[in-house]
Amino acid sequence: MPAPDFVLAPRWVVPVSPGGVLEGHAVAVSGARIEALLPAEQAKHQYPGATWVELPGHALLPGLVNAHTHAAMALMRGLADDLPLMRWLREHIWPAEAAHVCHEFVRDGTLLAAAEMLRGGVTCMNDMYFFPAAAAEAALAAGMRAALGIIVIDFPTAYASDPQDYLTKGLAMRDALRHEPLLSFCMAPHAPYTVSNGSFERIAVLAEQLGLPVHMHVHETATEVAEHTARYGVRPVERLRALGLVGPGLVSVHSVHLEEREIALFAKETCHVVHCPSSNLKLASGFAPVTALLDAGVNVALGTDGAASNNRLDLWEEMRTAALLAKATSGRADALPAARALEMATLGGARALGLDGHIGSIEPGKQADLVAVNLDAPELSPCFDPLSHLVYAAGRQHVTHVWVAGRARVANGALLDMDPDPLRAAALRWQGQLAPHGHPPP
Repeated sequence: MPAPDFVLAPRWVVPVSPGGVLEGHAVAVSGARIEALLPAEQAKHQYPGATWVELPGHALLPGLVNAHTHAAMALMRGLADDLPLMRWLREHIWPAEAAHVCHEFVRDGTLLAAAEMLRGGVTCMNDMYFFPAAAAEAALAAGMRAALGIIVIDFPTAYASDPQDYLTKGLAMRDALRHEPLLSFCMAPHAPYTVSNGSFERIAVLAEQLGLPVHMHVHETATEVAEHTARYGVRPVERLRALGLVGPGLVSVHSVHLEEREIALFAKETCHVVHCPSSNLKLASGFAPVTALLDAGVNVALGTDGAASNNRLDLWEEMRTAALLAKATSGRADALPAARALEMATLGGARALGLDGHIGSIEPGKQADLVAVNLDAPELSPCFDPLSHLVYAAGRQHVTHVWVAGRARVANGALLDMDPDPLRAAALRWQGQLAPHGHPPP
C-alpha cells in the first residue's frame, strides 16, 4: 500500500462523529484528504515508510468552523464599544463603512482575521461582507476555507448601487471562483429589516436554482422584531416563511428572540441556527433559546460575529460561553454538555453550510482540516477528560498545529506562509482612517 503523505500520532483523537475520544490512534493524510483513522500500532505496520508527526500530550480534532463572521471588520475591533446594536450600527459602523470600505479594506481586514482564526484553530469561516471577491482573495492567500456570502441589502454602498447590482456582482464572483476547492458560497441577504420582499423572492429562486444556503441575521434584537412587526404586520420569521425562505437551506444567525412556534417551525423545516453568544452578550441582544432549539432537534452551529461586535474571533470562547449560558438559562447543568458544544463548533457549522460531507469530523475520505491542541500545559494538568478540557479549560493559546486540506498552516503555534508584519502595518494604516468614527468610552 502506498505510504500517505504523513501520519499524525496524538495522544487523543476526537473525531466528533462518531462521538467520544480515541486514545492510541493515528490519522493518515494523503493529499488533501484523511486516508485512515486507525490504531497507532496498526498504522505502523500498515505504513512502514510514512512520515510520522508525533503529538504527545495533544488532542487532535476537526478544524473549527466559524459559521458566522464579518471577517474584514477585524479592522474595526474596538472602534465603538458598549453600545446597543442599532445605535452602534447607525452612528458608527455604517458611517465608517460608507467612508472607507473598498476592495483593499476587505482584503486587508480579511487577511488579518484569517491570521487570528487560523492561529486559533478555525479552518473554515462563513463570511458575510461587502466586496466578497476581496475576501476570497485573502482567504486563498491565507490557505483558509471560506464560505462567501453573496450579500444583498436594500441600500447603496461603495460595493453596489441596488439589490440587482449586489446580486450581479456576487453571482459573477461565484462564477469566477466556483472551482476553487477551498471556497463555497451562500446567498447572504443582510436581514429582514434591510431587504425587501422583491429581493427576498429573487434570492429564494437563486438559492433553489444554485443549491446555495441562505445566510441571514434573523431576530437578533427585540427592537428589530417589534419594528418589523409594526411595519409588515408579522414577525420576521413569518414573513420569511411566506416568501419561501424557511427551509433546509436557511442559516438563521443569532435567532435570539424566537417564540416556541418559530422554534417548532425551524425544526420542522430543518433550518439551521448560528449561535453567537459573545456578540449577543456584548450588544445586550439577549439570550438565544439554544436549549429549546437543541431539544427540538434544530442543528445549532457557533459563530463569532465580527470582531467589531465581539472583539475576538475565538471559537474556544464561544464554545465555553455557549455551554455555560445554556446551563444558566435552562437551570440544567446537562443542558449543553462539552461534547455537544464541540460538535456545534465543528460538524454543526459544516452541516449549516452544506459541507458536512467534506469537513467537520475526522473520518476517512473527508478533507484533512485538522487541529492539534496541547493539553499537557501546566494550567491544563491533570487531564481527566479531554472533551471537558477542550471546552471548559483550553483556549486558542493551546493550539499548536493546524492543517487545511492536508497542508500545514500553523506549526508550533506560528503561522506558516503568512508574515504578521505586513498585517500589522496594514492595520495601523486603516486605524488612522477609521479613528474619527470611533466612540469614546463612557
